[in-house]
Amino acid sequence: MTSVGDTAVQVAVAEHESLTRQAIRRFLRHRLAIIGLLVLAFVAAVAVFLPLAVRLDPTATDYGAIRQPPGPGHPLGADQSGRDVWARLVYGSRISLLVGFGAVALYLAIGTALGMIAGFLGGFADQLVMRATDTLLSIPILLLIIVFIAVVGPGLTSVIVVIALLGWPPTTRLVRAQLLSLREAEFVTAVRVVGVGNLGIVLRHLLPNIFGPLTVVATFGVAQAILLEASLSFLGLGVRPPVPSLGEMINAARAPSTLQGLPWVWLPPGIVIALLVLAVNFIGDGLRDALDPRSTRRA
Repeated sequence: MTSVGDTAVQVAVAEHESLTRQAIRRFLRHRLAIIGLLVLAFVAAVAVFLPLAVRLDPTATDYGAIRQPPGPGHPLGADQSGRDVWARLVYGSRISLLVGFGAVALYLAIGTALGMIAGFLGGFADQLVMRATDTLLSIPILLLIIVFIAVVGPGLTSVIVVIALLGWPPTTRLVRAQLLSLREAEFVTAVRVVGVGNLGIVLRHLLPNIFGPLTVVATFGVAQAILLEASLSFLGLGVRPPVPSLGEMINAARAPSTLQGLPWVWLPPGIVIALLVLAVNFIGDGLRDALDPRSTRRA
């Protein structure tokens, strides 16, 4: 009996490793996904490590460089207050990445937990979670976020927490749907027979089976969170000045004279936002194609 069980485990592990290798190969063949991964890694490396190697002060004011175009002293020029655009761009990119990955990590945890409760337990718990999910999905998320931040006050922590608290419903619906199709599977019945409890079944046997769809949802969620943070900062409800943010940099340049005469103030943050969102979306496309062997999309 032991040898048969060991053989079954070895076969399952081998099949899992084979599927993993196939997914990696499919992802590596997706050229746009690789480009997106390289762009995201480059921006993240610059935003995180460059300030450790080079002294950059995004709030320092150089009155002699006010409205100065790109030059030796300021590679991307200076804004209306004499602040270095390059330094603000680096720190603003860090804020965008922190909001994107931080908020998504939080709402993935919330959505996964609630989806597991609804999908595995069913009954009253399922009804309660799904009615709360439907209620949140029926209201525009940007409107809810604006109202919440207007109440709790703007700031980096507020933006991350609010996006996380309001962004979990799609994840919950995905996890619930996956568990509804998996909880009656033969392997679940088998592990239940040998005495594995509900928590063990969910964590050890069901959660690994939904990791692929969750990864795809997370990548697209990061892009959405970056855009939400930029939108909120543009509206004055995001990160508080003088902390730099890509959306705040664009907001500070909305005057007609700045838009026409100082393109180096608003073009770089706009380009970085577009690059980050496109890069993350390309990665999401690649992961979706790699994790779904039925996909007919071509890289």
